[in-house]
Amino acid sequence: MTAPVFVVDGFGATAGEQGGTFVLDGPEGRHAVSVKRLRSGEDVVLTDGAGLWADGVVVAAEGKDRLTVRLGPVTEEAAQAPRITVVQALPKGDRGELAVETMTETGVDAVVPWAAARCITQWKGERGAKALAKWRATAREAGKQSRRVRFPEIADAMSTKQVAALLAAADFAAVLHEDRDAGSAALATAELPDQGTIVLVVGPEGGVSPEELAVFAQAGAQPYRLGPSVLRTSTAGTAATALLLGRTGRWS
Repeated sequence: MTAPVFVVDGFGATAGEQGGTFVLDGPEGRHAVSVKRLRSGEDVVLTDGAGLWADGVVVAAEGKDRLTVRLGPVTEEAAQAPRITVVQALPKGDRGELAVETMTETGVDAVVPWAAARCITQWKGERGAKALAKWRATAREAGKQSRRVRFPEIADAMSTKQVAALLAAADFAAVLHEDRDAGSAALATAELPDQGTIVLVVGPEGGVSPEELAVFAQAGAQPYRLGPSVLRTSTAGTAATALLLGRTGRWS
């Protein structure tokens, strides 16, 4: 079994030094000592979630929330290319966290919450801030669970106009669309870039509106379908990410 991953704010003076020690405390230290029950001699991985990471060996566990770790060298995992961003329309209930969780585990690089016209859920004021915080916490926990050291970025929620600007700047932009009559081709046959950015739009339960499709088409994003079946908004982004990771060679 691979070593568990714990998140740190930074490595400080230990960065780049092999054999240095690091004290893991606070919530992460509590999880390591009281939940994982790690003891001297066990392996761990520490990361800042932004690419810096180090293998470590537990030296001592003290109290309920303090773990002393002897670190190997701190290294940086380079960002992979092409970068994959999923624009996720706001689903109902906790399906947004489910989408973020599974996309993170699959390997997405960024998720953009989108307030689509047909979204039932609306992020406004304090409710929106709490929902965004949940998505970011979910990405952090899913990143740890899946042993990632570079967690996906969860952007601030965007309007349709802002999403269109994001699509226009991408090297490949697509809107997942289940309606064959809309002229959607199969994503599995699309010509993809080796570098740069890929941006996918996943619509809400009611689908992407014709007006939104038109705006996105003007930005260079054409409709694509995944397959013969229709996926939920909370699973379509994960399936599409997996397909693209395989086709671009990032899973090779």
